[in-house]
Amino acid sequence: MTGQKVHSGAQVLVAIVAVLTALSVARSVLAPVAFGLFIIALVWPLQKILQTVLPRLGALAISVFVMGVGFLAFGSMIGWAFSRVGRWIVSDAARFQAFYDHIIVWLEGHGVAAAGVWSDTFNVSWILRFAQTITGRINSTVSFWLVVLVYVTLGLLEVNDFEKKLRNMRNRDVGNLLLQGSLATARKIRRYMIVRTWMSVVTGLLVWGFAKAVGLQLAEEWGLIAFSLNYIPFLGPLVATLFPTMFAMTQFSSWQAVVAVFICLNLIQFIVGSYIEPRIAGNSLSISPAMVLFSVFFWSYMWGIFGAFIGVPITIALLTFCELHPSSRWLAELLGSPEVSESG
Repeated sequence: MTGQKVHSGAQVLVAIVAVLTALSVARSVLAPVAFGLFIIALVWPLQKILQTVLPRLGALAISVFVMGVGFLAFGSMIGWAFSRVGRWIVSDAARFQAFYDHIIVWLEGHGVAAAGVWSDTFNVSWILRFAQTITGRINSTVSFWLVVLVYVTLGLLEVNDFEKKLRNMRNRDVGNLLLQGSLATARKIRRYMIVRTWMSVVTGLLVWGFAKAVGLQLAEEWGLIAFSLNYIPFLGPLVATLFPTMFAMTQFSSWQAVVAVFICLNLIQFIVGSYIEPRIAGNSLSISPAMVLFSVFFWSYMWGIFGAFIGVPITIALLTFCELHPSSRWLAELLGSPEVSESG
């Protein structure tokens, strides 16, 4: 009996490793598919409403157009903000170099041996290489979105047919589970994105207002960057506070002012993310903070920045399907929202 348990445990471990390896190796295929399903869940209500008054292809054309305009506007704003910051870094590279040299002298004066390594790493050439890397990322992002657009277009055409197939499956239990899980997942993802978008807007406005009030340069850009990065829990807000703090170090001569900027920016992120957002979202979307952090790190490791963006929606989908089946409901109760355990 013990040997059988060990054998079954080894099989489960091998299966998990195989799945993780497949997710990593096939990221160029699976990541656009996952992102396409994510967007279909957001766009389908519009498509469904339009299909009541228009032919399917006409409704599809309008839905894809609205989606394209939305993503183009979002991408243009974010691209403008990051490009402005990048140009500002390049144009003021000498001031950054002088600032880093000052830190290196201070570190060496206090016996920090890593100062030489820091001097070789952070210099003008490093800044230029960083800007080139960002440009390359933008180019790869364009190709990624083109593939996603194809999946979304084809997927929106297949939603009704896919629903009929699930309803007509011979195994009614499996069909109902997939159908109910898909519908519940789509509703939760839409609500998640609505709440996340409003909180991102609030965060961006507060960061912009604070930067304006203290005289921090590129206030509009910091507001847009905070707005965009807020879609990535934990990591996004952290980066959104570190960048303007780094610029404050070169702008303000007082270290107390720099510390105050860093504290105030983090306070904004904390109030919005830890106090306002949970009260607006309620319990229907809440998962444990550790699970949120794990989702962001895990999917960003597997699929890069796109995985970090949809890591939490993927976790929401997995927990939603776990909640619907008795054998896996315990997992949803353990990692999901309080209302799951109450209703179970």
